[in-house]
Amino acid sequence: MSLDPKVIRRQKLRWRIRAKVTGTSQKPRLSVFRSNKDIYAQLIDDATGTTLAAASSRQKDIAAQKVTKSEKSVLVGKAIAEKAKSLGIETCVFDRGGYLYHGRVKSVADGAREGGMKL
Repeated sequence: MSLDPKVIRRQKLRWRIRAKVTGTSQKPRLSVFRSNKDIYAQLIDDATGTTLAAASSRQKDIAAQKVTKSEKSVLVGKAIAEKAKSLGIETCVFDRGGYLYHGRVKSVADGAREGGMKL
């Protein structure tokens, strides 16, 4: 069984990015995962290896809205920013996860900025 070359390429990019980007409890890493249907975002403290907050397009309030996937990504960014504010976090480091900073991944970052986070 051979793996898809696109998956292997993204994994190598992801490892290269993760070598440079780390999060702390004061400035966590905003990690993005994009599937064909949904998008997921997590605030991660790499010092302890814990997830501080998470949001996805599968949450009931976001999934109920009939909008495009890019618009749902903005909503996910805003949701993760709200959760971060409740934890007292204002800044984070953006981890694009091997994806291009374009489309839905960029929409998550823009939504987080709209929600008041500094990336």
